[in-house]
Amino acid sequence: MSETVLTRGWMPLTLPQLDFWEEFALHPDQPISTVAHYLDIDGVVDGAALYDAIAQTVREAEILSVRFRIPSGEQNPLQYCDPQQAPKVLQFDLRDRSDPLEAAQDVMQADVRAKLDLLNDPVSAQWLLRLSETRYLWYIRAHHIILDGFGLLLIEQRCAQLYAHFLGHIDSGHAFYPFASFLAEEEAYCADQRYIDDRLFWTEYLKTSTKLPIVHKGAEAYRAPGMYFQCALSDDLCRDLQRTTAETRIGWPDLLVMLSAAYFFYHFPTMELASKQPLTLWLPFMSRWGSVSAHIPAMLANILPLRLSIEREETLAAFLKRLAGILRKQRSHGRYRVEQIAADQGMPKGSRYLFSPLVNVVPFNPPVFEGCNVRRNVLANGPGDGFEITFRGREDGSGLTLHIEVDPALVSRDAFERHQQNLPAFIERALTPGALAAPVEDLCINLPASLTA
Repeated sequence: MSETVLTRGWMPLTLPQLDFWEEFALHPDQPISTVAHYLDIDGVVDGAALYDAIAQTVREAEILSVRFRIPSGEQNPLQYCDPQQAPKVLQFDLRDRSDPLEAAQDVMQADVRAKLDLLNDPVSAQWLLRLSETRYLWYIRAHHIILDGFGLLLIEQRCAQLYAHFLGHIDSGHAFYPFASFLAEEEAYCADQRYIDDRLFWTEYLKTSTKLPIVHKGAEAYRAPGMYFQCALSDDLCRDLQRTTAETRIGWPDLLVMLSAAYFFYHFPTMELASKQPLTLWLPFMSRWGSVSAHIPAMLANILPLRLSIEREETLAAFLKRLAGILRKQRSHGRYRVEQIAADQGMPKGSRYLFSPLVNVVPFNPPVFEGCNVRRNVLANGPGDGFEITFRGREDGSGLTLHIEVDPALVSRDAFERHQQNLPAFIERALTPGALAAPVEDLCINLPASLTA
């Protein structure tokens, strides 16, 4: 990145940002990649301190104040973190409504569904909605081009820290790093031998794979509603997960990824039972540790392809050990962007990989606001592809929920309902004592609800 660009404040977009920009340019009238959630904060709340904490957090998170422009004669936009564009924290007092929560949800959902013009509209909204004397909702909405899930978590945690500070209990702590510091670090990475090694790894890894399916962005049916399912996983399952983590020395998030991968291998709609044909699974990867990006809210998450195969009679223990080694190797090269992998593979302009099936694990504790109970409620995650599984829970693996989202063009309603039963049933079976010695195929077949069409 040139000193001229940094000096005058206008910066290039990152590779994931360019991908979202291309999507916006093709579908300017659809709120395709809006992300939004709210924190439900209930207890002994100091409303003034909470407002001040949110307002300062918003000022510190530079990416929330970004604006875009397309230079004359250019195709790609530039971005500028303009303090004058920082979203104002709007306050709503709904205590006089007959159902304050319903009223709050109505206004939030209307905002989520609204068109978001990246060239002319603010890219983020921050609201503080009061429902009662003790209950507030903090609503955060943005476009995915500026924030990923970990970026939202950083904002929540910083706000909680500032809230405690404004209550007079701790010092203010450290503000976020400037967004430009990540771009400078990324430029250094792209000029380093590590970048060359990472490119070689992914070139070799994908060289013998079957051609990965792609999506033409202009043809995506974003308005088609997907089928969605959510359930809480039992406390017994969570305890079995912790026990298996101790036995295998594999972290519980990776265990859930691997078990979901095994399930997909035998039950993904395009796979035949016990097929030896590899399946490509997509795994989000947070490549922030050891980087300034660990302290910068932004859209920085990567997504990596995992080619999956399971041999007949391969035990669950052997499968988990083998896959853990593959994941470690991949993640050591995980800074290399999927958008660059696509370009290296000759991806045509206006296209991207079809990220399906996908497994995501979100092990984030809700932020701690002193004297309050806090619950996070997700309203919008942006568009999904095909078949997507997400596990959400606390860092210790407790409070787990399973979320399944499926494109109705991929599976029927009946098959979707059977997946709702079979995936948790398989995970429960795989976590029972003695299951590590069983063949993966035996654990995956003969589940409670037949998946035969």
